[in-house]
Amino acid sequence: MRIAVTGSIATDHLMSFPGRFADQLVADQLHTVSLSFLVDTLDVRRGGVGPNICFGMGVLGLSPILVGAAGEDFADYRAWLDRHGVDTASVHISEVKHTARFVCTTDADHNQIASFYTGAMSEARQIELQPVAERAGGLDLVLISADDPEAMVRHTEECRSRGIPFAADPSQQLARMEGEDIRLLIGGAEYLFTNEYEAALIETKTGWTAEQILSKVGTRVTTLGAQGVRIDREGEEPVVVGCPEEDQKADPTGVGDAFRAGFLSGLSWNLSIERAAQVGCMLATLVIETVGTQEYELRRGHFMERLTKAYGDEAAGEIAPHLP
Repeated sequence: MRIAVTGSIATDHLMSFPGRFADQLVADQLHTVSLSFLVDTLDVRRGGVGPNICFGMGVLGLSPILVGAAGEDFADYRAWLDRHGVDTASVHISEVKHTARFVCTTDADHNQIASFYTGAMSEARQIELQPVAERAGGLDLVLISADDPEAMVRHTEECRSRGIPFAADPSQQLARMEGEDIRLLIGGAEYLFTNEYEAALIETKTGWTAEQILSKVGTRVTTLGAQGVRIDREGEEPVVVGCPEEDQKADPTGVGDAFRAGFLSGLSWNLSIERAAQVGCMLATLVIETVGTQEYELRRGHFMERLTKAYGDEAAGEIAPHLP
């Protein structure tokens, strides 16, 4: 499959707070919160939803097309992605703005408080998908993930008008978008990716029930944190896939992106929905064990050993031939 991934391109500034955010919140003073957290660590990492997903797909042997906007400071990042199999030729480079910044603090319970500076990402709305499709010889799927909100709407409308299959992955931008835009983003999608909270937020903002949403998308993929993922299709029984056992929980940042990378890779290999979800969960497990969203390694033997332990010999036998 020729898959393009649209999404934010950013540098992550990841910090850890040794206490619990909940212990610092005073219930009757939440209307006037003023807090500063003294953090123990700071890691500056490559990030952004688009590159995170593309990196995971590249690690699995695919050549995804990254579509997004970055600043002139993107050169080193581009070289890194190119080395890991990502097609970066469709990245728009701003002449005036820096690459976006994601600043995130994680507490002892793995809760997170984060801010995102858009920077060059705001120019993603200038990107047209048709030249990308022509250069690639056509596109089988476009994943429209969190990005400049206007860019997300433009890409979705272009996919509809040109008949390009697309997947909706609005994630972090749901907090900023209103119901009308969210309805535009998800209606007609081949796949809708959310976590449990985002799924509820979509229902609240759009006014659509879970059943109505399912009637408007081909497949609804809802990640469940430590419980794995649930996949719903209209008229079919849900498919639930659990997570492999973790060696440690180092940092949850980018776990959802890794799942999407593994899931899309499984689809590209023509695996079943269940098998694709198992690949996604296994890749996500590698990420939660690592600080940083693109710092993990995929060692084939190690990956297959853990996947076999989690999902059995039959699953491993179907997945193994596709791994690089």
